[in-house]
Amino acid sequence: MYKSENPNMKAPEKISSISSLHQFLGLKKPSHPLISVFNFDDVKLEPDTILSAITTDFYVVALKKDCAGGKCRYGQQYYDFDEGIMYFIAPHQVLQFEDVLLNGVRGFVLAIHPDFFQGYPLASQIKDYGYFSYAGNEALNLSEREEKSIMDIIDNISRETDANMDAFTQDLLVSNLDLLLKYCDRFYNRQFLTRKKVNNDLLTRMETLLDDYFKHDQLIMNGIPSVHFIADQLNVSPNYLSDMLRVQTGQTTQQHIQNRLIERAKELLSTTQMSVSEIAYHLGFEHPQSFHRLFKNRTTVSPLEFRASFN
Repeated sequence: MYKSENPNMKAPEKISSISSLHQFLGLKKPSHPLISVFNFDDVKLEPDTILSAITTDFYVVALKKDCAGGKCRYGQQYYDFDEGIMYFIAPHQVLQFEDVLLNGVRGFVLAIHPDFFQGYPLASQIKDYGYFSYAGNEALNLSEREEKSIMDIIDNISRETDANMDAFTQDLLVSNLDLLLKYCDRFYNRQFLTRKKVNNDLLTRMETLLDDYFKHDQLIMNGIPSVHFIADQLNVSPNYLSDMLRVQTGQTTQQHIQNRLIERAKELLSTTQMSVSEIAYHLGFEHPQSFHRLFKNRTTVSPLEFRASFN
C-alpha cells in the first residue's frame, strides 16, 4: 500500500469511514468508529482478491518492515527492510495497493478520522506536519531505537481503543496521537541531518536550476518560479523540499527563491539605469508594487533608496 503519484491511474474507490476500511481489508469491526490500530498480518483477504486504489476521509499513519524477500516497494522505490519505514497520508489522498505489500509484511496501520480530535489543539496543529504531503519515496526510515519509541506509543493507543471508554479515554488518545506526531517530526528532522550528502546534492541541483532559470530570461517569459515548479523539476514533493531546506539552511524554498530575486534586483539596481518598474518586469513581477513590497520587506529599504546608496 502506498501513496500514488500516477495522475493517469483509474479513479480510486472512496472509503469514508474507518469501519468501511476494515470491511474493505477483511478485518473485524473496529472497537471505535473514529480511530483504529491494526497490524498488516491482521488483513485477511482471499488470494485472488484484486485491490483497487482508494481515497479516504481520514488520516493514515503506517509502519512497514520485513517484506517478503527482504525488499518492499514504496512509491517508485524499493527499500531494504532491516529497519522499519513510516508513511503518512492525509484525507483525500490516494492509496495504491500492491500484493507484495500485503504478503510477508509486518507493521501497523493507524487510522484516525479528523472528527476524533475536533475541539483539541491537534485539529489545527496536524495541518502543520508537512510529512502528510510527502511523496511515496520520501518515507521516514527509523532506527531500532526510534522504532521502539513509536511502537510504545502505538501500543498505548491500541490498548486505549480496545478498553472500555471512560471520561479519560479521548484525552489520553489525543495526547498519545500528539506525542506520536511530534516524535515523527523529530525523527524526520534527524533524517534530514543524517542524509547530508543527499540533501547537499539536492540543494546544489536547486541552485543550478535557479541559475539556469534566471540566466535564460525565463523570469520574463514564465514569471517567478513557484515552489511546486522547483519541486517538480527536482522530483520531490513541495513540502519535503521546504522542510529539508528549513533544516539545512533555516529557510524554506519560497524564501530561497525570494533571496535569489533580491540578489538579482540589487545587481540591476546598482549596475543599470533600468527603472524600478522595468526591473520588476524583468524579474517576473506582474505589478511593480509587489516587487517594491518584497524588496523593502527583505532589505528594510526601498529599491530607490538602495540605488541612491550607490550615488
